[in-house]
Amino acid sequence: MPSAAERLASNLNMGAFSQATELKKRLWFTLGALIVFRIGTFLPIPGIDPNSLQAFFTQQAGGILGIFDTFSGGALGRMGLFALGVMPYISASIIMTLLQSSIPSLKNLKEQGSQGARKRIQITRYATVLIAAIQGYGVAVGLESLQNTGGQVVIEPGLFFRFTTVVTLTGGTIFLMWLGEQITSRGVGNGISLIITAGIVANLPRAVVSTLELGRTGAISSVFILLLIILVISLIIFIVFIEKGQRRLVVQYPKRQVGNKMFGGQSSHLPLKINTAGVIPVIFASSVLLLPTTLTGFGAGSESGAFAFISSYLGRGQPLYLLMFGAMVVFFAFFYTAIVFNPEEQAENLRKYGGFIPGYRPGENTSKYIDYVLTRLTVIGSIYLAFVALLPELLISRYSIPFYLGGTSLLITVVVMMDFMIQVQSHLFSHQYAGILNKTKLKGRNR
Repeated sequence: MPSAAERLASNLNMGAFSQATELKKRLWFTLGALIVFRIGTFLPIPGIDPNSLQAFFTQQAGGILGIFDTFSGGALGRMGLFALGVMPYISASIIMTLLQSSIPSLKNLKEQGSQGARKRIQITRYATVLIAAIQGYGVAVGLESLQNTGGQVVIEPGLFFRFTTVVTLTGGTIFLMWLGEQITSRGVGNGISLIITAGIVANLPRAVVSTLELGRTGAISSVFILLLIILVISLIIFIVFIEKGQRRLVVQYPKRQVGNKMFGGQSSHLPLKINTAGVIPVIFASSVLLLPTTLTGFGAGSESGAFAFISSYLGRGQPLYLLMFGAMVVFFAFFYTAIVFNPEEQAENLRKYGGFIPGYRPGENTSKYIDYVLTRLTVIGSIYLAFVALLPELLISRYSIPFYLGGTSLLITVVVMMDFMIQVQSHLFSHQYAGILNKTKLKGRNR
């Protein structure tokens, strides 16, 4: 007969093994789902001439199509099954966030708990299908109108090509949306964010090879490449430092007596992030400013004064472009922070549960104080976003470096990887906590 100590050790080892196996299964599922995504980026839609398409995307590498191609992992440049990526889902999510602050019926869903959340997710899915269908039709029409030195991009234009393109691209987006939800529920991390990051990181080897090729041909010096590596590492450290930065407001809860027992009296914190808006401001600013550059690419050869002005002053790396880019990042940082964080709602929640910030009366005074602190933090956060977004732009424009992992891409990658590591750690901590509970229960039984 095994002793009590042996039974305890055996149960703990079996529990730890099963918990480690669960985490391993989640990691393998996440990896397998991302591999499926990468395979889908290489499956082309029917009716496309790949040589003509490649020639066109080479001309449009600096426009908004180049940015979307980076987010889709190169699928848009190859016009693959996942060419639209998860951008329609992100657009639908952003639209839902904006509408919730203005439409009462959507705002009420937020107050219905898990049931309201399921309804919001369902509405977001329907909106994703609609946006993907519209974008797919726009892509089909745009492809039919493209013709360059390599020939016409679409082999047989017509209604059948448009129908198949819309169905294929919309189906690819729906599958990615489902795949992202599966990663979130059965894997580790946020599925949609990991799909975007996988697409960005997939372009990194090409960027490294292109940069080394520039060094081999003498276009840039080896010392500059070394400085570039140091700069990238420094930027990553800087992003991690700022993203983890918080201002914690002390929240005090009064004591209350229930029967003969005294409850409460403890203090906690209300954390306010330095960068509450995340990477959304940079994405918005990039999309708005790169659109004119893309239009000039479609209007190549035109003698219109508008196209000439855009090419001269609003091209990537131009002083006016950099100035407007920085200003838009700052504007959207304040705009999106005001949408996702409501000081009045936070103050009302504190008052509802009996909490207060020392030195400020609950209600309006607390709301004003939270808004004051959040505004100062957003100033720092917007400057940080503008700096990280503009520095790679300067390198791209001045030294013609294929810096795919820059600006928005670098921010998304670092932030998503931080969230991924935090979730892995939370799984490990929960397993350790479960092991401690099992150990405590077994000891209690032995007694």
